[in-house]
Parts: sequence; structure tokens; C-alpha cells
Amino acid sequence: MENGRYQGTAGSIGFDGIWHGPEGKDLVVEVKTTDAYRIPLDKIAAYRDKLRAAGRVGTDASILIVVGREDTGELEAQVRGSRHAWDMRLISVDGLLTLVKLTESTEAGVTGAKIRSVLVPMEYTRLDGLVDVMFTAAKDVEATAESANPEPGGAGESDDAPSGWEFTDPALLQAKRDNILSALGARDGRKLIKRSRALYWDASHSYRVACSISKRYTNKGQTPYWYAYHPGWDSFLGEGEIGSIVLGCMDLDIAFVVSLEIMRAHLDEFSTSTKKDGAGHYWHLKILEPKPGHFALQLPKSGGQLPLDPFHLVVPNTATAA
Repeated sequence: MENGRYQGTAGSIGFDGIWHGPEGKDLVVEVKTTDAYRIPLDKIAAYRDKLRAAGRVGTDASILIVVGREDTGELEAQVRGSRHAWDMRLISVDGLLTLVKLTESTEAGVTGAKIRSVLVPMEYTRLDGLVDVMFTAAKDVEATAESANPEPGGAGESDDAPSGWEFTDPALLQAKRDNILSALGARDGRKLIKRSRALYWDASHSYRVACSISKRYTNKGQTPYWYAYHPGWDSFLGEGEIGSIVLGCMDLDIAFVVSLEIMRAHLDEFSTSTKKDGAGHYWHLKILEPKPGHFALQLPKSGGQLPLDPFHLVVPNTATAA
């Protein structure tokens, strides 16, 4: 993202902002509080042309007009009736925020790419592309919601065989996650930005965190805490310079921050399950409490344990256990 100028100055290009998409699509953004006054579309297009000439956006860059009001009928008609109808689109602030929230509720990178494609002008005589965006986003949100309240044990795990799903209030989960990430950011001197429900990074995208939360399971034969670790999370962490999986516990005032390097060194020792739709797998991370106040990750395939005492992070205990 590049910020433009609030007011233009002589010799500068008066654009409001540029968004560079990871798919190579650039958007020149123009922000208007209202469409009560006629907007000079040729002037906005000239900004885009100058940015192209300066090499600051690609040759296929388009224009996105963000309007503060829902009622944009006049502006819509103005765009449709102009020569810019095929390279300009407009969206309300509320609509844009809805897309942001939808993106934050998903995990798969392909879903974010499809959501971003909605902002780029395209021909919708045939609706298959739009249907694909909605279907992919809905499936990803569903899968992400399931991973937020996973079922202990998973397929083929007789030692934890649960009688059914055990849900924790999502608001309590998020409050606990927020406390943990605040403590981690303070410890490491980083301001963490939400990428999705469980994934966070700093502004440089070099420092990355996957944060998962578990309630304490008390049924006989169950391990106290259980998490799912997804390949998509592993890829996300690996694309940064510093990556960590953070395991939080609803009833503890500590969390466990395990580096990606250590996690990857033990991946082959964790149990796995295939997703219900058959699309990929995930690893089971189970925390044991061998002695009161001391915790370890179970390594069932090797019969060992990874002590977690060296990875403690003190967290303000402001969330209530579910």
C-alpha cells in the first residue's frame, strides 16, 4: 500500500492511494465522502496514466473509488456512462469493511486472492467467476470455523475418542488470543497485525505467528489440551524470517511459543488426520502435564515428549476458562 496526498501539490500526482495486490494487480484508489458532487473521472484516470508512465503501477492497473455513503446511484450512472466503465469500480466503505472481515475469517491464500478479484473490473455476463468466489469463501470460512473449535483426537484416535464436539465461546477464545498476542508483542517489541483468525504478522511480514487456543479437557483418558496444526499455517510461517506457533490454554496464565524450526523438526512425530472433505490433512498437537505446572508436547509416533518449560510466555489472566 502507498499513501497518496490529502491535497495535491504542484509537480506531484494527486492520487489518494495505491494498493499492490500479491497477484500483480494494482489498484489506484480514490476516496470520496459523498457522491453529492460530480466527480471528475477523467482527472482520476489521468492520475492512473501518470502512475503508469512513472512505473509505479502496472499497465493493467485499474481504479477503485471508495465512497463513504451507501447511496451511490449518481456515481454509478456516471461511471457506467463514461469511457472508463471498463477500468473503474466503486465500493462503499461498509462494503469494503465487509470484505476485510470476510478475508480475516478465512485461512487459505487462494480465498484471499478470489476476494481481491472482486475489486478488479471484470465482465459478469457469465456469472461462474462470481459464483466461484462465493463458494470458495464460504467453504474456507466453514473450515476455519471448525478448526477454531476442533474435535479432540480426530479420526482413528481411540485414546481421546470424544462423545461429541466440545465448543468454546468464540468471544472468549478471541479475548484469550488477544491477551496472548499483546504479551508476545510486548516481549518481542513487535506490533502484530491480524492476517486471519489465527495468523498474525508485523508490518514488514517478516515476523509471523500462528496462535491457537484450547480449553482444558478433563474427561478420563483425554490429554489436557489439544490443537490442530494446519499445513497452510506451516507455509505461512515459513514465508517469513521469524515464525512461531503459539499455543494458548484458556485456564492458564502462560502460553507456549515454539519456533517453526523446532516444530518442523518434530512434525513426523505427531499424529495426523485427514480433513472431512478429504482435502488435505492436519497434525494433532497434544499438551500433557507430566507433573503439576509442567507441560510437554506429546510425540506419539516416537513415544517421546517435547518439554515446554523453555517456551513459556506469561500472559495476563483476564479471560475466563470455558
